[in-house]
Amino acid sequence: MRRRRWRYIGTLVLFAALIGGWSWFWHYTAGRAEEAIAGWRAREAKAGRLYTCGSQSIGGYPFRIEVECDRAAALFRNDQSPFEVKTSGILIAAQIYQPDLLISEFHGPLTIATPGHAPDIVVNWKLFQSSVRGTPAAPERVSLVFEKPVVERMAGGAQQKLLQAKHIEIHGRIAQGSAANRPVIEVALLAEQASAPSLHPAAAAPVDADITAVLRGLNDFSPKPWPQRFREMQAAGGRIDISQARLQQGNIIAIGGGSLSLNADGRLEGQLRVTIAGLETFLAAIGAQQMVEASPTVDKLSGALDRLAPGLGSVARQQIGANISTGINMIGEQTTLEGKHAVTLPLRFDDGVVLLGPIRLGSTPALF
Repeated sequence: MRRRRWRYIGTLVLFAALIGGWSWFWHYTAGRAEEAIAGWRAREAKAGRLYTCGSQSIGGYPFRIEVECDRAAALFRNDQSPFEVKTSGILIAAQIYQPDLLISEFHGPLTIATPGHAPDIVVNWKLFQSSVRGTPAAPERVSLVFEKPVVERMAGGAQQKLLQAKHIEIHGRIAQGSAANRPVIEVALLAEQASAPSLHPAAAAPVDADITAVLRGLNDFSPKPWPQRFREMQAAGGRIDISQARLQQGNIIAIGGGSLSLNADGRLEGQLRVTIAGLETFLAAIGAQQMVEASPTVDKLSGALDRLAPGLGSVARQQIGANISTGINMIGEQTTLEGKHAVTLPLRFDDGVVLLGPIRLGSTPALF
């Protein structure tokens, strides 16, 4: 009887010791997680991105560490036009056995505004999560996942839809090297049923995209604004390799790849090899005929023909526009893509201007 009593007491003491030890371990790990979060904030602050919380609390015992940041805000002050991002709150969680993996869930809506002014952009979503692996001194990868995001611009009290999608993922990782020594950064974008009606009428229909790019030529991944990184990459002769790209909009399918570089003005240069199925539909959607008819080259040709015979230039302009699809098919390489007739063409970037064959699609902004 006495032996059984001592065994019972010993079990209770052991159980209490285990609970006490686990509690100590949880508080120790929670402290490490808080230090990691503070380290990430300090790292971002060096790059001109200041993150704050209206209030902060910690919980999640016994198996998780959860940091609740209420009324979260971020001030981006290193840009030419500083702006402030606010959201109602962020929940940052880490498993007790993986304190270097931080998973965050954001509570909307998110607003973007010039400091001291009403919001210019409002973002809502069904789910918005991020994950960061590594330490502030040695980051390894970051991921962003959006479910049903909607981005709207506020203009004079009215809302203009800039972007909406069913699902968007953005992943970045250090594929080679290290954060301190010549990292090679791989970035992947996955979008389902994404549309941007204010960008161009052709972008109003939903698009599925799967794009992977690799950035080469960075000196390091220390805290700094991205324009500075791109400037260093250009000086080092770096490049952006599009290793995989697939886009689909209805019956239009495009795949491609190639390499791009940056010129001294921070604009993209280079060429991608693109294969397009549904070319005629694509050209009609972007208004290729109107683009060609309005081009300066056609203006010169039309004027010269009009001098020979009045009205001849107008006829030539219409014929050139009407036959643009035939002309592009002639200069392209005929092939098949996923069982459909397709054409392979060069997609050129010339000082930021994007050209598909002879058609100017638009231009990209300077990266620094």
